[in-house]
Amino acid sequence: MISIKTPEEIRIMTKGGRILAGIIKELEKQVKPGVTTKELDKLAENLILKSGAKCSFKGYEGFPDCLCVSVNEQIVHGVPSNQVLKEGDIISLDLGLRYEGYHSDMATTVPVGKVKPEILRLIRVTKKALKMGIKKTKSGNTLGDIGRVIQNYVESQGFNVVRELCGHGIGKELHEDPKILNYSKPYSSLSGFKIKEGMVFCIEPMVTMGDWRIKKGKDGHVYQTIDGSLSAHFEAQVAVVQNGNKILTPIP
Repeated sequence: MISIKTPEEIRIMTKGGRILAGIIKELEKQVKPGVTTKELDKLAENLILKSGAKCSFKGYEGFPDCLCVSVNEQIVHGVPSNQVLKEGDIISLDLGLRYEGYHSDMATTVPVGKVKPEILRLIRVTKKALKMGIKKTKSGNTLGDIGRVIQNYVESQGFNVVRELCGHGIGKELHEDPKILNYSKPYSSLSGFKIKEGMVFCIEPMVTMGDWRIKKGKDGHVYQTIDGSLSAHFEAQVAVVQNGNKILTPIP
């Protein structure tokens, strides 16, 4: 069942989203060669607790930490460790918090130091795909409109969209209905589902340089590209409102 949020619920989620976006900005500043992914996780947890919120991911389906850190070929759900970031790496930061009973969820991808031009282009394309998906997130459109515009743009740029992972509804639960695909699936019941005012979604394109197929890592949490190609991931939380939409986790 897809829940419709009241204006008061959206107000609370707006506050939580702004807190989360601020924490993500602080984390981005700390991404540099020589930093470990565990250090980034510790900072994320400290900032969340300081804000009066709680970590959404820690303990969720057995995930051990607060921050998902996915490096290079890793797409999502990377577990923080003593891995040291190196010049030329690419890292995705995916973070969720619970504020006044409601979840916020956001992801960004940043380069580590100086990276190859094609990596910067991968980041730019993924971020633009997110923004294009958000523009389609409004009352009267369908979920298929979101996936179609993301896939068409990404593939026009020579990259691929991950099929096996998707966006989602969000609210009192971290993952709520509906699933929001990042590609076109014309005959799916999801594709024709009409978007309505009061719905709150997480739009999150995951883009690869190579094959779009994925596999699960040895730790049982992380997903990575099947061919070892690099990937990027951006996510924003969006509320459908009367005159279009409202981005609850501001995009840098």
